[in-house]
Amino acid sequence: MSALILIVEDEPQLAEVLEAYARQEGYRTERAADGLMALTAYRAAHPDLILLDVMLPGKSGLDVLKTIRADGLTPVILVTARAEETDQIVGLELGADDYVVKPFRPREVMARVKAVLRRATAALESNEKPLRVGELEIDRRAVSARVHGYPLALTPAEFRLLAHLAQAPGRAFSREELLAAALPESEALERVVDAHLASVRRKLEAVHAGGLLHTVRGIGYRLEASA
Repeated sequence: MSALILIVEDEPQLAEVLEAYARQEGYRTERAADGLMALTAYRAAHPDLILLDVMLPGKSGLDVLKTIRADGLTPVILVTARAEETDQIVGLELGADDYVVKPFRPREVMARVKAVLRRATAALESNEKPLRVGELEIDRRAVSARVHGYPLALTPAEFRLLAHLAQAPGRAFSREELLAAALPESEALERVVDAHLASVRRKLEAVHAGGLLHTVRGIGYRLEASA
């Protein structure tokens, strides 16, 4: 069965355009016009991906995203009229998988949808053994990370960054490399990597493992257990 896309957009014409393009690509669709309707549709339909407008009547798109992330890891692409870097970082920090800025080309949005769904499917189909760095264990198939047995509540982008670092413990990765690994088709800026990994560091520190993540001045980051 084809993937189900939940389109959350309060502009009817734009919602119709996105729905038409999604169906042309073979996806099934559901629509919601405000935040409360979005959460109702999310819980009832269990979509494979959500296209989520930020500026919604009533409950904002960011509030909807917070609720979705508290519940699980359903892929979310934010659709926003705000092009400011700060707004983009906030959305990604809250757990969005990607974002597109209005005005946009519908085909560009569909390309982002395909990319995000491809990443999500690849994680589920992975047969790779869990990665371990010190007391950190990362299971890419289950999309889960644990330290000393305690789960880390990571956003999808944070998980992908940490998993990429864990593939080569001790190696320094540039921000550009990490951005390509976490958001390869996105237009996100390298500064987004710093924001995500600052959040990862706080979560590691909360389980007494902050020393695993190292900043490499002038280059980027590395993951390494203390000797």
